[in-house]
Amino acid sequence: MRSLPLVDPGDPPLTGPFAYLWWLARRQWAVIATAVGLGVVMFACQAFLPYLTGTAIDDGLTHGFGRPLWRAAGLLLALGSVSAAASAIGHRFDVQAWMRASLTSSQLVGRTVSRSGHAITAELPTGEVVSAVANDALRVGEVFALLGRFVGSLVAYGACAFLMLRVSVPLGLVVLLGLPTVAVALGLLVKPLQRRQTTQREASGRLTTLGADTVSGLRILRGIGGEGVFTARYRAQSQIVRERGVQVAVTQSWLDALQVLLPGSFVVVLLWLGAHMAVEGTITPGQLVSVYGYAAFLGWPVQQATQMLQGTTRAWVGAKKVLKVLAVVPATGATPATAATPPPHVHLVDETSGVSLVPGRVAALVSADPDESAAIATRLGRFDDEAEAPTPVRLGGVPLSAVDKDDVRSRIVVAEATPQLFSGRLAAELDVHGVASEDDLLAAITLADAHDVLDSVPDGLDGELPEKGRSLSGGQRQRVALARALLIDPEILVLVEPTSAVDAHTEARIAARLAQARRGRTTLLVTASPLVLDHVDEVLLLREGELVARGPHAELLEHAEHGRAYRRVVGRHLDDEGTGSTDEPGDRAGTTDDEPALAGGGHERGGRP
Repeated sequence: MRSLPLVDPGDPPLTGPFAYLWWLARRQWAVIATAVGLGVVMFACQAFLPYLTGTAIDDGLTHGFGRPLWRAAGLLLALGSVSAAASAIGHRFDVQAWMRASLTSSQLVGRTVSRSGHAITAELPTGEVVSAVANDALRVGEVFALLGRFVGSLVAYGACAFLMLRVSVPLGLVVLLGLPTVAVALGLLVKPLQRRQTTQREASGRLTTLGADTVSGLRILRGIGGEGVFTARYRAQSQIVRERGVQVAVTQSWLDALQVLLPGSFVVVLLWLGAHMAVEGTITPGQLVSVYGYAAFLGWPVQQATQMLQGTTRAWVGAKKVLKVLAVVPATGATPATAATPPPHVHLVDETSGVSLVPGRVAALVSADPDESAAIATRLGRFDDEAEAPTPVRLGGVPLSAVDKDDVRSRIVVAEATPQLFSGRLAAELDVHGVASEDDLLAAITLADAHDVLDSVPDGLDGELPEKGRSLSGGQRQRVALARALLIDPEILVLVEPTSAVDAHTEARIAARLAQARRGRTTLLVTASPLVLDHVDEVLLLREGELVARGPHAELLEHAEHGRAYRRVVGRHLDDEGTGSTDEPGDRAGTTDDEPALAGGGHERGGRP
């Protein structure tokens, strides 16, 4: 298991659960073959123990404490030792097969989610995706943990039947016919159990989705008084999950009870027949002991067969759920690249709006409708190939959707409006590629005016950030995300409202440093803040989704045709900004530690390979 997680989880078939499970088996055939071999050895040794025990008793009754008895005792000791060793070593391979299959499934789900973009949330609820990793992947691997012992139990069943036929044909027939009858009877409960497990799994997925949606919108729900409504919905759904779980438990309890009762009845019948044969003299006392040993032992193969049937059922259901996630078509890169990557330092043009980024210039995009400018930023980052149709975004004259997606991600970084931070060391959060020096990290922090973050995080760059950076204020999270984007230093950088959650003095410092640091490299700032616009090389003015004017900030203010509209947008930004005091230096009023500013951020999702 040293090779886990896998460097490359592979590309599984998506045609169905059987094809997927077979693909997982073939990828670890050596591990599974070893587990099966050790399972066969262990069960074969156990199957021969009753036979040797009966032989030793007959030899002892016939010859006393002679050489045959000691030989049988030695063989019993050897078989027991080999069985114990095979069981211990086989368990390691059973667990390894389980972990490899489960972690492969988890990695495949994670890779699909990371590559799918918004397509995953459009097609599947959050709970389905979470359950695919937290539950279904483990169920998929469980069948491989049971496989070795199941095959071994089948071999042991055949060996017991053969040895019983040598002792007595009637007893051998009882074994050959009775044990499959018991297994079939137990199997009749598996289908209703599978149906109830599927229903419970779906209800649990809906509960997870509802919980995730409620938690993510908790602050808003409290603000509008809707927390009680969603709490009631969660309570009702949790009761449904509980009821489904009880139904599963009832069926499972019947299966567990019959798993003891039916093999026990089989043992009673076998012993009754054997005892009568011993009284009649048809079999020896030692053979009677062997019959009892077989009868007691054969309950184990029945148990293994039942567990395998249940495990296969759960793996089948889990594989269907995993495949449902894996079948999501990514929003970008679903088809191979059809064009060569353009050379560096070329124009990036959104033909739908007419916006073009001149190589080496720092520009700003201004619109009265923030959704218009945000949509253009999304298209420039190629987050949705369908959004480009029928008018494409072109990089150096080549449609962006025709270029290899990894090349696009390495050259174009879009830092969105809402910062997304993860738990871990602050240095690792800033340096997503893990190649920056401490001086590089401090330089990026200076550009983003985020020195106060180092003071607020214990141990500075080596300090730990909690999930989503909740220990930081909204403005601090925004500046950490900005430093992260600047540290990547891409050829083309698009920043959506990078300073919306900071006060005017901090915004002015960031704007001056940012323009100076990025000058000579293609940069687009989506903002209407005059403190930022005053530092860029040119401003691109949008109206109804189309470019209507471009030029320096001062010239657009005096533009004959569009100056009034431009002043209205910029002036409204000043009115919205206000002059109120802040709860924390560097942050705008209204930004709290509980929730990031709705308009602020800088998550460079386009910059991660």
